[in-house]
Formats: sequence, C-alpha cells, structure tokens
Amino acid sequence: MLQMKWIVLILAVVMYLFVILFQEKKVWFTTAAALIVIALGIILPDAIFPLPDAVKSAGGASSRLYSLWHTTGEIINWNVIMIYLGSMVIAALFIYSKVPARIADAIVNSSRNTGLAMIAILAMTGIISIFVENVATVLVMAPIALALCKKIKMNPTNFMIGLAVMSNLEGTATLVGDPPSMIFAAYANYNFNDFFFYNGKFSIFWIIQTGLVTGCIFFYFYFARKAKAKIDVEKTQVISWFPFVLLITMILGLAGASFLPFEWPYLSGLYVLTLGLIGVAWYWGKQKKTKQEVLTLVKELDWETIFFLFGIFIVVGAIQEVGLLMDFASFLSGVTGGSEFAAFVIILVVSIVISGFVDNVPYIIAMLPVAGGMAENMGINKELLMFALLVGSCLGGNLTPFGASANVVSMGIVKKEGYPLKFSGWLKVGGVFTVLTTAAAACVLWLIWA
Repeated sequence: MLQMKWIVLILAVVMYLFVILFQEKKVWFTTAAALIVIALGIILPDAIFPLPDAVKSAGGASSRLYSLWHTTGEIINWNVIMIYLGSMVIAALFIYSKVPARIADAIVNSSRNTGLAMIAILAMTGIISIFVENVATVLVMAPIALALCKKIKMNPTNFMIGLAVMSNLEGTATLVGDPPSMIFAAYANYNFNDFFFYNGKFSIFWIIQTGLVTGCIFFYFYFARKAKAKIDVEKTQVISWFPFVLLITMILGLAGASFLPFEWPYLSGLYVLTLGLIGVAWYWGKQKKTKQEVLTLVKELDWETIFFLFGIFIVVGAIQEVGLLMDFASFLSGVTGGSEFAAFVIILVVSIVISGFVDNVPYIIAMLPVAGGMAENMGINKELLMFALLVGSCLGGNLTPFGASANVVSMGIVKKEGYPLKFSGWLKVGGVFTVLTTAAAACVLWLIWA
C-alpha cells in the first residue's frame, strides 16, 4: 500500500503540474491520469480501491469488474455531472430568452442616476450567476454595460471587471451556482436548502451576500458615484418567458426535494437533467429550430468542464482511497498547533492564493476531505474549515485576470473596445475587491461557525 501511495502521489503531482502549465490542454492530462488509475485498478484490483470481502474471496474477473465499476460508477459523482449539465442547458435557454437583458433595462430606467444603475446591474449580475454559468452571464450583461458607458463617455474597464468578479462571487452561493458548490454539496451531503440554513445557523448563501454588499459599496465609491446623469434605455423584447419558468421550477424543485421523507443520491441530478431535456425539446419544437441549431446549442455547452470533472473525480478518488489526503490533513493539523483560528486562516489564505492562479475545481475536490479531516483531528466544527475552503477557492479566482474564465472573457471584451488591460491594472481593482469581499465574508463566517 505504501508503494501504491507513492505511485498515485507521483501521478497526481505530474497531472497537476501539466494542468497548471498547459491549461488549454488540461482535459487531456486529467483524462490520461484517470485512465492510468482505471488500468491500475483492473491490473491490481485491491491496491488502490479496497475490495469488499465477498468480491475479494471470489477473486479473478470479479475483482477486476468490481474495480472498474467502483471507479467509473461510484468514484465519479454522477449527481454533480447531471446537475451541472441540466443547469447549463437551462442557463443557455435563459440567456437566449433575453429575460436578463429586459430586467437590466428596467433597472436602468428606474434608477435615480446612472451610477446607482451600474451598481444595481453589478448586483443583478451576481444574482443571475447564482443560477447561470459565469461566462454566459458576463456575455449577456456586457452589451448593457458598454452601452451605458458610451452614453456617459466613461471608460468601461472598471465596470467590466465588476461584471466578472461579481459573477464569480455569487456563483458560490447555492448548490447550482458553480461546480465547486456542487462538489461541496456532494461531499458534505448538503441539499439545496442547506446552503441557506444548516443546523439552525446561517449558511454559505448569507456569508456570500456579505461579500456582495461589500463589493457593491467598493465599486460605488471606486467608479460608479462619478456617473450622476440619468439616462433611459429602450426595453429589450423578450423572446419567451418559458426558460425563466424552467429556471424557477428548477429552484423550487430542488428546494422541495429537501423536504422529502427519503433520500436518493441521484434525485437532484435526474430532476435538473430532465428539466434541461424539456428545455431542449421546447427549443426544438416550440421555437421551431432546426436540428443543426439544436446541435449547436448542445455543442456550445461547457463540455470541457464536464470531461475535466470525470478525470479529476477518478484521480482524487484514488488519492483519497490510498490515504494521502488524510495524511495531508494530519500534517496541516500539526502545523496549526491545534489552533482553530490558525487552521481557519491557513485554509482561507492558501485557497485564495492557489485559486488566483489555478483552476479551483481540482483544488476543491482534493481539499474538501483535507479540510474535513483537519476539523475532525482538531475537534472543531467542520463547516468552519469547509466554508473557508469554499469561500477562499471561489473568491480567490477574482485575484488575477486569469483566475477565472469570466475574467479572461471580460479582459477580451475591453481589449476589443480599445482599452487593453495589463495584469497590474486588473490587480489594482480585482485584488482590492478580493481582499475586501473575502475579509467581509470570512468575518461573518467566523462569527457564525467558530
């Protein structure tokens, strides 16, 4: 087992190194590493994934088949995959419906001045990102932001940075917000309602809203208060309200599932995926789209992240089952000297720094068992460290211009508009935003869960 620990550790380190160095090819490296794990599991069935006694006694082909089934059927979290896939379809249709643009137009027309309208749009961007993929949200809101800035002759850079960081911030707030939240929910066995209240206490949703309020205040005083003119915009024509109904149905269904007297591990995933398929059928039938247009909708979903998750689930599952994550948790527990506050700060700060430069999905999959193990070793509330991990890894993506996909898209948009943004320029805004919002969220988190 010790030798297998080293093999899995070397495999994981090499995979992570290549993912960091060649992020545009990251799926190739995670897939290759996952296939190696699967092959090792078939060749040496009991070396990585322990076999039940009945399977072990049967030996031979039974052991190999069990290892293959366990790796692909149990280690991969299919509930997370189905929730992400279904919610992506609903989000794409929601964007297509033009409902978000219509709501933004109403906000601008009802605001006392453009500065307040900008802050309201930033807040709305965050709220939409609770349910819609961050890049899609930025792409929908960008034309509204650019049009406002052109009317008042303002440099759109700060506004565009605001769209990106606000969408990244709020994606943490609910089970369907971003993959890290889905992964957290699967690990901690959280349902949709647990993100709002857990064990009678305010949960992660409210902690993130502290960051939202802090971010709005920051952007108002940083640039929005200078825009004092009042402008009106023409209301966008909505294509259909059906995707909005689908979105609400998804939210209410996930909330209602929390009250069912039984638990079924794939219920939420199948429910969201079914709604997504209904949405595709509506798009094809009611909207009279061609087969090619439907295929284009499906092809443009974030399949890279889906296949990335497959590989990461398998590799991190191997890391966990050979005991490496618990070893790391014991090491970190020793480093903190048993201090609850030190453990909290280490998890938070390390998560911010790493997620500012590295994809937070593999990081959070690997670190959730570590945070849970640290809490268990130290005898402290596991929510304190796991929430710190979630907050740090998701908000840390705002630190740099390449910390999240939404940041890269936002930079590309302002560059096309003739305002190229350097790393230092992003850091001046995104860095301050990250520090302020994370500090605010962390203070509330500590007060509630320490």
